[in-house]
Amino acid sequence: MAPSAPDRLDLPVVGERQSLREQVAHALRAALITGEMRPGVVYSAPVLAAQFGVSATPVREAMLDLTKEGLVEAVRNKGFRVTELSERDLDELTEIRQLVEVPTVARLADASRAESFEELRPLAERIVEAAEEGDLLAYVDADIRFHVGLLALAGNGHLVEVVRDLRNRARLYGLAPLHERGALTDSAREHLDLLGLLRAGDAGGAERLMRQHIRHVRGIWASRPE
Repeated sequence: MAPSAPDRLDLPVVGERQSLREQVAHALRAALITGEMRPGVVYSAPVLAAQFGVSATPVREAMLDLTKEGLVEAVRNKGFRVTELSERDLDELTEIRQLVEVPTVARLADASRAESFEELRPLAERIVEAAEEGDLLAYVDADIRFHVGLLALAGNGHLVEVVRDLRNRARLYGLAPLHERGALTDSAREHLDLLGLLRAGDAGGAERLMRQHIRHVRGIWASRPE
């Protein structure tokens, strides 16, 4: 059944195993990634709290966490609005990723690092599994962990935090329709291909694939995969 109001979402009632704040933040991220929470719409913390079956406090706390990640912005006396990124915003974020991630990943290509690359294989495989299952939250979570883990091998903690922030701000757009068309798995498998090139010490191949992967992701954002 379609929501009866813009801020009416199909949200679960949270339990007690995690903190309410963590559970609410997790559920809201899922709603953002799947597109249920729409850019430009203002969502009221008390209304969301009623849907979760909790008080407004953990919802406000979770929304503040999402605000720090750049996913929503506070609207005085009204609630929180989902951040809306323009095509220019997405182009600029893509350019930064190309400048930062491509050369860093290419420099990692070295057969002597094979063990480190293999440690990332379960995450790469999880990305593919999540794509095949249509579990978009798991896909994005594993994708971020994979890329951050890979970049961490370069030993530059500041670079890792910059990329983590970029990825949080530029959450993946268009995942749901891409999965429905059966095309999400193609992007997912590029992670396994990248590990193979890095293990083989093929810096040129890793650089080309990384550029292709980022262009592919930009296409996903625009709902026109390349």
